[in-house]
Amino acid sequence: MTDLTPDHVSADTLLLVPDVTLTPDGPQEGYGVVVAHGTFVGVGPAERLARTHPQLTPVRLPGHVLMPGFIDAHHHLTQSFGAALAFGEPSEIFRRVWVPLEAALDEESAFVATKLAALESLRGGFTTVADAGTRASVDVDVVASAAREAGIRCVLGLVCNDADDEGDAAGAVLAKAEKHLARYDGDALIHPSLAVSVPEAATPGTLRDTARLAAAAQAVVQIHVNEHLAGVERSLVRFGLRPLEYLHHVGALGPQLVAAHATLLTPAEVGLLADTGAAVSYNPVASAWKGNAVAPATTLAARGIRFGLGTDGTRGDAFRLVEAAEFAQRLMYGLATGDSSCGAGWTWLEHGAAGGADALGLGTRTGRIAEGAAADFLLVDVTGPEMHPSWDLPWELVRRGNRDQITAVFVAGRLRLWRGWPPDWDGPALVRRAAELGPEVVRRASVVRAHPTSEAARTRAAAPGPPGGAPVRGVPRVAADAPGFRSAAR
Repeated sequence: MTDLTPDHVSADTLLLVPDVTLTPDGPQEGYGVVVAHGTFVGVGPAERLARTHPQLTPVRLPGHVLMPGFIDAHHHLTQSFGAALAFGEPSEIFRRVWVPLEAALDEESAFVATKLAALESLRGGFTTVADAGTRASVDVDVVASAAREAGIRCVLGLVCNDADDEGDAAGAVLAKAEKHLARYDGDALIHPSLAVSVPEAATPGTLRDTARLAAAAQAVVQIHVNEHLAGVERSLVRFGLRPLEYLHHVGALGPQLVAAHATLLTPAEVGLLADTGAAVSYNPVASAWKGNAVAPATTLAARGIRFGLGTDGTRGDAFRLVEAAEFAQRLMYGLATGDSSCGAGWTWLEHGAAGGADALGLGTRTGRIAEGAAADFLLVDVTGPEMHPSWDLPWELVRRGNRDQITAVFVAGRLRLWRGWPPDWDGPALVRRAAELGPEVVRRASVVRAHPTSEAARTRAAAPGPPGGAPVRGVPRVAADAPGFRSAAR
């Protein structure tokens, strides 16, 4: 069908027949899927499905691959106004950028920031995002409502920090946690989870109790673990243990844990993950932009450790994420060992979808093209030069796929995006509103950047004087004087 339009794929019940269907058993030609009530009720040879569902007219999708939607296993939806502020910044920017930025959000700006992030994620091929909890002083339902309106599945974290001066007492935190887990029970798109910023941000009792509550609710606890050298060193000084070791010591390490980043793992800590069934969010773009290291994902895969892929809010582009996941492993580990495969294409596609779903406790619900699973999927156009001639589709999707090839995004069986934009709400209007609100929020936040803008850096490089042409500390005057920014040296 060369004149495919949204009307062809907008019915509540569909029999879709692409050229290739990406199933758990690999790419299948001549397959189709039946979508009804938000789930896959049939997956198999198209001729058989046509016979068993004679009431449905097959919608043929020549030149398309039908594949699972990607899972973003680690995101911060309310930080979207500041995503570009992380360029070139040193590690641990949460104190200088994210905490003040989220504190400056009101209800409208938190809603718009979340919906903007959700739209970007859908455009990039994600059908599920895991939000690690917002620090904005708004009801977390603002985030839930924005994600739901955008049409994306969301694992929604509630921050349960109680160890600092501003944190709630442990009893109040746990009461809120129980209420949060019950609040979204049975919600079609919102899946509640708990979150702790870093292990030291919660008391030992709260770390144990959030783990217990999440496990009982079949939910997860999201915690940033072993991400930066500074964090590991603080933990060693304060507790005599590395962060992951400390979680194990207090009884918070188990299948309910999603350890975000986990870039700095000792062999013993890899063993702890394997022994306890804890999961990891491998965030390779975040490592490149602002990290100290790259998580040993090929080692995790070899040890059978559960892990998904996360953006950490860097960019909502799933194809670039899976490419970065493989590329980072090749540069950090593969070249040194002569591993020319680095997991092959299937490793990264699987952990970008089914593996991420499993890590987030949604393994039976999404991430697969299989009967009974939620109909969260993409239609990807493979007629362009990037995919021809085709020899190995999984590798080609990882290395050569891009979000411009995504014709349609479905979540829970409903068309959410058509050629980059939502068919049932005004995406460009949201972008315009975000362009108005974003600068206001950043000005209120007084974000501190350690690095200059690109133009300021070019001026510094061209100026005579010491290396770099500008003071060693702080930011150049062009950045320091810009509204909403101040020097890190102040």
